[in-house]
Amino acid sequence: MLLCRVSALCRTVARWGRRSHPGDGLLHPALSFSSSRCRFVTSGEVGAKTGSAPELYRDTVLLPRSEFPMKLTGQKLLERELQLQQDCGFADLYSWQRERKAKKEFCLHDGPPYANGDPHVGHALNKILKDIRNRFEMLRGRQIHFIPGWDCHGLPIELKALGELGFSGLSPLQIRQKAREFAEGAIARQKAAFQRWGLMADWDQCYYTYDGAYEAAELKVFQEMHSKGLIYQDYKPVFWSPSSRTALAEAELEYNPEHVSRAIYTTFPLSKLPPGMTSEGLEGGVSVLVWTTQPWTIPANQAVCYMPNAQYSVVNRADNSQLLLVATERTASVAALLGTELQSVGTFTGSQLEGGICSHPTIPDKLVPLLPANHVTMAKGTGLVHTAPAHGMEDYSVASQFKLSVECLVDDDGKFTQLAGPELQNLPVMLEGTDKVISMLRDAGALLKEEQCVHSYPYDWRTKQPVVIRPSKQWFINTASLKDKAKEALQKVRVLPESARGSLLSMLDRRTYWCISRQRSWGVPIPVFYHRETGEALINKHIVSHIATLFKEKGSDCWWELPIETLLPDNVLKKSDAGPVSDYVRGEDVLDIWFDSGVSWAAVLEEEMEGETAEPESHLSWLPAPLRKPLVAESDTRADVYVEGKDQIGGWFQSSLLTSVAVRNQAPYKSLMVHGFAVSEKGEKMSKSLGNVVDPDVVINGGKDASTPAYGADVLRWWVAESNIFSEVQIGSSALNSARDSIGKLRNTLKFLLGNLQGFDPRTQAVDPKQMHYIDQYMLHQLREYSIKVTDAYSEYDAGRVIRVLQAFVNRELSSFYFSIIKDRLYCDPEDSLGRRSCQTVLEEILDGVTRSIGPILPHLAEEVYLHAPGHDEGETLFKSGWIKSSSVWRRPGLEEAVEGACAIRDSFRSSIPGKNAAEYDLTIAIEPGLLFELMESLQEEATSTSSQLAELMTVARVTLTSALPRDLPPDALLSHGTFLINLDGGVIREDSAYSIAAVPTAAARCPRCRRYTAESAECLCPRCQPIVSQAH
Repeated sequence: MLLCRVSALCRTVARWGRRSHPGDGLLHPALSFSSSRCRFVTSGEVGAKTGSAPELYRDTVLLPRSEFPMKLTGQKLLERELQLQQDCGFADLYSWQRERKAKKEFCLHDGPPYANGDPHVGHALNKILKDIRNRFEMLRGRQIHFIPGWDCHGLPIELKALGELGFSGLSPLQIRQKAREFAEGAIARQKAAFQRWGLMADWDQCYYTYDGAYEAAELKVFQEMHSKGLIYQDYKPVFWSPSSRTALAEAELEYNPEHVSRAIYTTFPLSKLPPGMTSEGLEGGVSVLVWTTQPWTIPANQAVCYMPNAQYSVVNRADNSQLLLVATERTASVAALLGTELQSVGTFTGSQLEGGICSHPTIPDKLVPLLPANHVTMAKGTGLVHTAPAHGMEDYSVASQFKLSVECLVDDDGKFTQLAGPELQNLPVMLEGTDKVISMLRDAGALLKEEQCVHSYPYDWRTKQPVVIRPSKQWFINTASLKDKAKEALQKVRVLPESARGSLLSMLDRRTYWCISRQRSWGVPIPVFYHRETGEALINKHIVSHIATLFKEKGSDCWWELPIETLLPDNVLKKSDAGPVSDYVRGEDVLDIWFDSGVSWAAVLEEEMEGETAEPESHLSWLPAPLRKPLVAESDTRADVYVEGKDQIGGWFQSSLLTSVAVRNQAPYKSLMVHGFAVSEKGEKMSKSLGNVVDPDVVINGGKDASTPAYGADVLRWWVAESNIFSEVQIGSSALNSARDSIGKLRNTLKFLLGNLQGFDPRTQAVDPKQMHYIDQYMLHQLREYSIKVTDAYSEYDAGRVIRVLQAFVNRELSSFYFSIIKDRLYCDPEDSLGRRSCQTVLEEILDGVTRSIGPILPHLAEEVYLHAPGHDEGETLFKSGWIKSSSVWRRPGLEEAVEGACAIRDSFRSSIPGKNAAEYDLTIAIEPGLLFELMESLQEEATSTSSQLAELMTVARVTLTSALPRDLPPDALLSHGTFLINLDGGVIREDSAYSIAAVPTAAARCPRCRRYTAESAECLCPRCQPIVSQAH
């Protein structure tokens, strides 16, 4: 009716044609019971029931009934979650969805966690975020491609595996065996935790970077990059960890902002003035003043650098007449530091310093040039930079340009070598070595000032010890040549949050090369052989292809197990134009673990590497056929998304991007989602020493005392979903208790819905929306809006918004509004009445929609509700039955305006009776002829009614709808006024309608059964309840 009426209104606003009652009185003298006689409650009846009148009719009231528990705690909660996982097929769900037909696929490529310890809340945050998205996409009908993986190689695993045994006396194979056993144990523990958290995957089919097939795919990427000249061997400075005795990549560093260095100001006497400097006034000799935070590098100095376009001054110290060369703009700072005045003797441009030669302060007869360099700044120091090419990346660039010596004075243990001289040999450079160099400078009269400098300094990410920069012969990737292509590829990638894109680009800019070789045993060997005499490397596509085949068949242990004749057979030597195998030895370096994980796109996502022939081998041949299906019918093997923490901006995100761009000229992902770290409730980094570590196993299963209750997996998942994942994510008792309470409130709502659907079968008893009450139709409209908002939020990786939308819908639309209105109809109308079935149809749709919407976040609760919900076949589970089934036909024109117009009137009325019971009032609503009047008549066709939809919405005893308030209002009538803006047909029809309300206490009595004020007397049932009770008895 409303649709027809609103359609008519949209065609012509001028035609109202509805009757009004300007002269009608507000109150009717008595209720009219024309069709039934009043049923009185006798004392005998009450006595027979041994209770009050309401108790007499309790059996006729349809109160909610459900076996769904309102609350689950402790061991019962844990047992219930495990039982649900078993009964609802959590373990088989991934394989089931891989085998079903789907039009689209969704690939979330799992960044492999490191297999070196127990699961922690960082794992929980990351893995649950991924599972939420996977479950959402699967419910929407997509086929999910998600293969969990583990990063299994590297020094940290070696260190933990060997413990106090150390490495002495152990062969590489012995080390590898212990490391593998340790990694396998860590993987088993982490995998068990991931399953307990409810993650959807085939846990028998995961990828591991120590698997032979994976290693073979990795070597094919290595070969492709080597053949393009992107991988090369060179002798250049790298980050070196003395504590680990290996080279490190930038991604393996942690910067300690509170590192304390012994900074010094020292002089290099000018033995030859630059031609651009006049000698007038400089007869006493000039010394170049430099500043460094690494005094131990002074013995390796090869030059002093200046800024060509800057201005420099020769200054005279007032306290001892020493002449110093410093940058003009640094003169004041240096004077304050030295505690003396500095008088300028001469000023020059940087370019005028060209050709100057200095004497080394501690090495007699060693001369070092003054050279221009772009990396010199005026932020600190003297504007003149001590340059040791062996121990600085920028210093090395200067050496490359000017052909300086790159002589390393530091060994693998971080100690001075024999080349540093007998005074320094074997001294640790960061400790006693620094002491000795400073002492030598002091003795030479070259030390002007020493001070402590607190600054950010790189540390080994695992040993937590400072690193040094030293040159070493290593294998590198030329990232400088990939940078522009990588940036271009990244512009096509969606990044969440967008602010992370800047960090990705800046890290690409800073990385000119990537050291990928490590001096360890537990890793993928670099497939290179060296000539015994010349040390020349032998590596080509024939060798790498042969080694990759061996690794696929036997695993990379065969690099040490097999004789070199098998690794380097005659046919490969012949193709390589190499000499006899006896001329060669196998290399001992392994690949950086960031290269291991960075090629996972090739080992896991691609069925075949680009350029392979029709050879029917697959990189995932160890997986069953359904898991090896190509991602899409075309050849696009990019993942839809990578989801990892912000530490992977310089790690896996970047290594994956660089290797993929190098081989395929595209990013391996279409989207990146970057989340923050899990921190303590106080925002602190978790640390055992601080005692603030939150163990996810304890969160789920509880601790040893009552202060750490068992929350279950869904609380952990709710915490992840509710958090602002783009910043640091706090976890502690407050956050977990809040999550538990929120789920508890949600359970109450779900129990109410289930209880009121007892005995209802939506397959046979559902009411067509066109026959529904308008408030019920309106709630379908609201459910449609809710489903759209929730779907949008999930699509944006914003599970926190999902929860906010859910809670707003449950609290505002359901609990505070709809439930409060329909309880009377649900409990007191005839069981099979159209009005009650209309309401139940909507409740079932709401239950179904809410349950599906929480499924990705709370899979255990969702499946538990689904087991209790009506209308499902035996064995059917929520996750095999799809997403929210809202319909566009639920959004009907005029429906929203009708109900919300009535609600606006109700709000005006209620504000006039603060603290009083609305059910005890009769209302007269006066609206001038117009759109609002038409809409209200859709809710109440009679002039006066106690049972109309308008009366139900107002929750009052009786409503009279008229075009003007009567003149004979009683003195106790409460008047209120308001306006409501109607906006129909996209704004084509707009009308601001005024209304007036008169509220008068009702003369009717409260019905002893339904408790509405619609009875003739206190002992009499109302007209609605009389026939229901008569039939019941």
